[in-house]
Amino acid sequence: MKQRSVGTSGLRVSRLGLGTLGWGSGTDGDDAAAQLSAFAEAGGTLVDTSPAYGDGRAQRVLAELLDDVVPRHELVISSAAGLSSRYGRYHVDCSRRGLLGQLDATLRELGTDYLDLWQVAAWDPMTPVDEVAATLDYAVTSGRVRYTGARGYLGWQLATAAGAAGTGHIVATQAEYSLLARGIEDELVPAAHHHGIGILAAVPLAGGVLTGKYRNGVPADSRGADELHAEAVHAYLTDSAVGVVDAAVTAADGLATSPLVVALAWARDRPGVSSAIVGARDLAQLMGALMAEELELPPAIASALDDVSA
Repeated sequence: MKQRSVGTSGLRVSRLGLGTLGWGSGTDGDDAAAQLSAFAEAGGTLVDTSPAYGDGRAQRVLAELLDDVVPRHELVISSAAGLSSRYGRYHVDCSRRGLLGQLDATLRELGTDYLDLWQVAAWDPMTPVDEVAATLDYAVTSGRVRYTGARGYLGWQLATAAGAAGTGHIVATQAEYSLLARGIEDELVPAAHHHGIGILAAVPLAGGVLTGKYRNGVPADSRGADELHAEAVHAYLTDSAVGVVDAAVTAADGLATSPLVVALAWARDRPGVSSAIVGARDLAQLMGALMAEELELPPAIASALDDVSA
């Protein structure tokens, strides 16, 4: 798998990343082990996790696999802090106390001395941006973090944080980006480009909608039929999405591949994107996504997808 630099930094990651959002819930330890092994064998390095995924279950599953399945040093592990789940509700705390407390807990949980990429998980209006920047700087200079980033920021928030950051400067921003979610192109993408920040495209398949599986209804075994994920999936099942999905299916037919591969290759190769992060329920889904590594979209097809999804 090809590697890319994250923005203008020296950090290099695989251009497809492995997401762990469902690990410990929809994906058990055995399935996770199979995914991680196949991902690494394909040359993948970036593994995305968070203490907020499954109330910490995802990190605990990953911890059991490090070194046993894939050597820790062969992976670029990205995690986050500042967001936690309590009684089914998310709580934001990006204070120095909150961020460093979660960082130390994550390092203990994963059994590692450092994170390759540590990201602030949300914008916290209650915490001064200078305090957040100083905390990121401290995490880097203390050796617990190699690079820092931000998740879910708006363009002005990323620009503000990047301007305040010191030696632990922000090198990555993670945001939802797909053929059905292009809102970040208005402000976040230009802000990231200006500050030399790489984009990690999250949810590049729009909850599975871009695979085409929902064209004739909601399959009983899909996430759209799962109470835990149904709301997120149904947010993409709009009238405007129909034409985009049809275009991805048509492109896939012409290229003798799947709409999943087409949609993933489109997101992966958008300007400024360092990696597209895929979360698979099982090994079969992941192997289907890894086929995108073999596809470079012809310019005419990429342009047509741009137009229909604009």
